[in-house]
Amino acid sequence: MQHDHNNPTPMPAVIALAWGVRDRPSKGPKRGLTLDQIVAAAIKVALTDGIGAVSMGRVAKELGASTMALYRYVAAKDDLLMLMVDAALGKPPSSSAPGDGWRNGMGRWATAERDAYRRNPWALRVPIGAPPLAPNSVAWLDDALRCFADAPLSEQQKLSSVLLISGFVRNVSSLTADLAAAAGGEQVMAGYGTAIRGLIGPDQFPALERAIASGALDDDDDIDVEFDFGLDRILDGIEVLVESMTPPKRTRRRPR
Repeated sequence: MQHDHNNPTPMPAVIALAWGVRDRPSKGPKRGLTLDQIVAAAIKVALTDGIGAVSMGRVAKELGASTMALYRYVAAKDDLLMLMVDAALGKPPSSSAPGDGWRNGMGRWATAERDAYRRNPWALRVPIGAPPLAPNSVAWLDDALRCFADAPLSEQQKLSSVLLISGFVRNVSSLTADLAAAAGGEQVMAGYGTAIRGLIGPDQFPALERAIASGALDDDDDIDVEFDFGLDRILDGIEVLVESMTPPKRTRRRPR
């Protein structure tokens, strides 16, 4: 589908406000209120009591404002959630250092995204309902694409690679948050193999039995080891694609 750049899709009011292309409300029952204050108060609620506790009324209470005052800035809770996630991400890591190569850049980019989710695990509970629109989210996408700037990939392949890596980061981060919540922050993988061994017979699950016997399921390494392993394998796969798209180097023939 081609887009008519002379007639762009109307921008949601809250996004225009976030980008500074729309003035904040000049009137309202709570003068001096800003969008940043509203988002910061909402994040405070999410960090304290979880994303389920975030409501327009609760955030208004945190600010000492009326709920209607918030609606002059944010038309719906979904808009507020989007801005909260954008603020939680913060600025991108500027991974595309000159001459550093796409692989190192994307490795730093993925690690920085994981760290942002680790600081704000509530953000993982917010469904992704649209492509990046808010300022920080767009900046993260641009930063990732700049990592691939010199890679011999099509723009679609670059975007698909970023989506693949970001999806992996979100998945591992969600698993980490779930395990931490279930175990109260304690290590839940240690002793897993021993526990399973007590439940199964030696011939019931032979492949699993070999893994148990090796000690792999009792490995007490933290989830970061799994993150590094998975990220490296994804980057390995992209590297195969990059190499397949790289023209072979021409060798000069020596004069006879």
